[in-house]
Amino acid sequence: MPRLFHVSEEAGIARFDPRPPPSTDSGVTGDCVWAVDEDHLVNFLLPRDCPRITYGRGSQTTDADADRFLGRARRVVAFEAAWLERVKACTLRVYEMPVETFDLALGDAGYWISRQAVIPLAEQVCTDPMRALVEAGAEVRVLQDFWPLSDAVAASSLEFSIIRKRNAMPQR
Repeated sequence: MPRLFHVSEEAGIARFDPRPPPSTDSGVTGDCVWAVDEDHLVNFLLPRDCPRITYGRGSQTTDADADRFLGRARRVVAFEAAWLERVKACTLRVYEMPVETFDLALGDAGYWISRQAVIPLAEQVCTDPMRALVEAGAEVRVLQDFWPLSDAVAASSLEFSIIRKRNAMPQR
């Protein structure tokens, strides 16, 4: 079982109670507590509502897509320039979760759910999300326009996650 985490901008959460899924496209129904595994934690080291495109090489990734989108990067986290100041000013809390009540929900995304209330094991404060992204092995890319990369990555052979797309600036 991997280490599991929940990232929040809220400090001092003593107990996570099950809630409805944040998105209908998750494929998960019913109230639950969400966690992400350590391999995918980097996807969440930004303010909750920040639209982002995260991607890396997967088992089906072609060399052409890896060259085009990754270059020498192992993992990329890209977000809109309009969010840069909010990212820099954000303080995140990374809660480590006990694994006992969690089940894998979406393996490719590293999502785990618990149908029971969860008391976190620890809370770590992250005052520099940009540095945390780099330390987690991501290359950070700041985009003037979210949509071209979002569309291209979604059509590629990369392993990717596009989070909070609804919060991106409208397509030009």
